[in-house]
Amino acid sequence: MRNILSLVIVLLVLTSCTNNLVYNEYKSIPNAEWHKDSIVKFQFSPVDTISRNNVYINLRNNNDYAYSNLFLIVGIDFPNNYRVVDTLEYEMADVEGNFLGEGLTDLKENLLEFKTNVIFPTTGVYDISIQQAMRKSGEVDGITALKGVTDVGIQIEKMITNE
Repeated sequence: MRNILSLVIVLLVLTSCTNNLVYNEYKSIPNAEWHKDSIVKFQFSPVDTISRNNVYINLRNNNDYAYSNLFLIVGIDFPNNYRVVDTLEYEMADVEGNFLGEGLTDLKENLLEFKTNVIFPTTGVYDISIQQAMRKSGEVDGITALKGVTDVGIQIEKMITNE
């Protein structure tokens, strides 16, 4: 009986934590080497066109990642042919070189804030594209193969408001 009660409590907690999840998907990076011309693409079709959402980039990296930051070019294509493109920088390690993110092994998972308070006002398919834009200091050409990134994902959560 005690085991059943524990299981029910765990399931309720997990359900309550994910009920605001609108979309969540990962794409693996082959051989954990993200080529500079490789664009990771996601498609989603929101059902709710009035709620506000937070959009996150999920990134998994291992110890082969050699940098303390990460530059990305992220685009959102709306169903009405409207396009938004941002160049973003994220911290991946603290000042002592320890990777940020969650994980007890050499694999770290980072939830990187991309957009907050976003409304997807039009029904239809939205496309999100993510490309690494890393360069070595003083060089113009990008890093051809960014080592250590194992997976890239998108997570969209409906904002919870206290009304």
